[in-house]
Amino acid sequence: MVSFLQRVIRYSFYALFLLVPLAFTGDTSELFEFNKMWLTFGLAAIIAAAWVSKMLVERQIKITRTILDIPLMLFVLSQCISTILSMDPHVSWWGYYSRFNGGLLSILTYVFLYYAFVSNFEKKQVFTALKVSLVSALIVSLWGLPSHFGYDPTCFVFRGNFDVSCWTSAFQPKARIFSTLGQPDWLAAYLSIAVPIAISFGIDAIKKQKWATSVYYFALSALFYIDLLYTRSKSSFIALAISIVIFLVVYVLFTKEKQTRIKITAGIIIGLAAITFFAQTPFPQLDKFTLPNIVQMLNKPKPVATNSGAQANPQASAPKANAVTGELGGTDSGKIRLYVWQGAIQAWLHNPLFGTGVETFAFAYYQYRPAAHNLTSEWDYLYNKAHNEYLNYLATTGAFGLITYLSVIFLFLFLNIKYWIAAYKKHNELSFEQLLILGVSSAYLTIIISNFFGFSVVVINEYMFIIPAFYFLITQTGFKQFVFHTHLANNHDESMHTGQWIGMSIVWLIAFYWILVLFNYWTADKAYALGLGYDHAGLYQDAYQPLHDAVNARPDEPVFLDEYAVNDAILAQALFSNKDTATAQKLEKEAVTTSNYLVSSFPHNVTFWKSRVRVLYSLSQMNPKYLSLALDAIKEAQKLAPTDAKVSYNVGLLYAQNNQTDNAIATLRNTIKLRADYRDAYYALALLLHQQAVNSSGAIVNQAKEDEAVKEMLYIYQTLAPGDVQAKEALKTWGQLPQ
Repeated sequence: MVSFLQRVIRYSFYALFLLVPLAFTGDTSELFEFNKMWLTFGLAAIIAAAWVSKMLVERQIKITRTILDIPLMLFVLSQCISTILSMDPHVSWWGYYSRFNGGLLSILTYVFLYYAFVSNFEKKQVFTALKVSLVSALIVSLWGLPSHFGYDPTCFVFRGNFDVSCWTSAFQPKARIFSTLGQPDWLAAYLSIAVPIAISFGIDAIKKQKWATSVYYFALSALFYIDLLYTRSKSSFIALAISIVIFLVVYVLFTKEKQTRIKITAGIIIGLAAITFFAQTPFPQLDKFTLPNIVQMLNKPKPVATNSGAQANPQASAPKANAVTGELGGTDSGKIRLYVWQGAIQAWLHNPLFGTGVETFAFAYYQYRPAAHNLTSEWDYLYNKAHNEYLNYLATTGAFGLITYLSVIFLFLFLNIKYWIAAYKKHNELSFEQLLILGVSSAYLTIIISNFFGFSVVVINEYMFIIPAFYFLITQTGFKQFVFHTHLANNHDESMHTGQWIGMSIVWLIAFYWILVLFNYWTADKAYALGLGYDHAGLYQDAYQPLHDAVNARPDEPVFLDEYAVNDAILAQALFSNKDTATAQKLEKEAVTTSNYLVSSFPHNVTFWKSRVRVLYSLSQMNPKYLSLALDAIKEAQKLAPTDAKVSYNVGLLYAQNNQTDNAIATLRNTIKLRADYRDAYYALALLLHQQAVNSSGAIVNQAKEDEAVKEMLYIYQTLAPGDVQAKEALKTWGQLPQ
């Protein structure tokens, strides 16, 4: 029985390393992370049940303790306290919907997996786990590589077309591949983990003169690196470069055979340099030395000389939202990231000890978002992560959370440094085990570097927590067994007693119940995704049933309730227009009740306040009393997002709809201060000024306001959006259209 349960644990971990990077589906609200997180939860439940059952059979509690115990437990404590004190405990427990990774439940799962692995694996099984990980990385790489050339297997699975047509123009794998990880930076971070591990196996195969094996592992390394370059991820490129340099320095120091170390080191450097030359780097400054850029420069047509000088453009002074652009268009990501970091620091300064709550960055950032973010191309994006793992922990879990998180990292790095110093003093040649220690430690280094410029996802966090377990088992240091013997432990009767069978039955029933809960949640999300898709397409009647199915399956998920309320309100308005008053009133009541519950239960969630505005504004077409309530709701949203230009714009519009024109004009003027090129705000402001400037018969009664209205409309027509049709029509109506 024990050996069977041990195999269940072992193969569940192998499944974790193999399947989680590959898991995705096309009919959930989030294609990638949701499915990876749920698969991790499910496999963790099986591992937990098998491990507890094993202890019941052995009649003893056996857990491997490691030197990381204290910082890990303090880190878990910080996450628990932050969740209890969170501005949104639901999000802190489950994680931000669409991200999921990072919530307290996921953190507890990763820490549990760390202890389960280190307590149930042996050194030789670690080698197998690493090989399984490389097989998964191989599949991920092969899946993603064709998409760079316009042939995406994912589109073939989703639509039957072997191209990239299933992705939007803003999400094109031909520009940056993402394979089964769902985002280029996440794929790059994953592959940067795999490269040094594959190189370790490859070097060992050369030492053992297993030439075919060495070719396999170095080919894997090359494939992973090619895919990483095609992600155009700056953070992972830097992380891998640093880790490979450290890897090679340590390798050279520990390799006594001069000719061998020169050949292998030179081969790795030349190989990576050659791949870089034939591909491209994420940095334009380096790309000038790569073959694609050289070919492009040679084929670039020469400019045709003309006699006419350059004509001055009177509209060239229009303010641009993305004045500093990145190489792929839009505002440079580094500039945007700096604004997000500023907001994260402000959130921490206002919540210094325990933060705003685990995974609540989306709500915290809205409150402290720099106004300058409005002048970027991503001005209306919702940022639910700080794009720096350490600042994210600082903002959401405070100084206690960040310090305990860093203590785990620094202690593990210290153990590595101490290990290599001790090994160097022995002057021994690198063993197979030491090569793998070097590989996994280098992989760990890529995570902590790339996390400085981004954030962890499910796969990355799994390796973040389990790589130290790899290290302890390979080195056979830094841990000891904690064993608590039951009163039956010394009983030589090896037969299973009734109590043990009952205990095992309860454990497996709990595990399967949890898996059933996860499956129910997963199917509810599929219904929600279907309804959300219909809503976005304007098919509100079709969305009604799947959204209700989602809510019936998971009535405690506020994200489902939010879309459900919006759908009810829009349908109520439509039915009221079609004279179906009874059904309309039923949906009206349902929408208002649901919206009331959401904003009272989750008052810091600005998204729910925005949705409430949609709900109340839609219902105002049935009953004008909702118009003032919609204004109250958008003003509450503005309190939570004081620098959000779009929220400010909508406050202005709702002031106007409530006949508070002076307040509307003042708000729209402030909106323009937040975003200097906000065309819609200028247009609404000009219309309101014109409205105040004329009387009911159209005669001008306030020339100053009329002049200001014309000035704002001309600014749109001539500068912001040259030739704007609506601005042209307004100016023509006012008799102010330039000749």
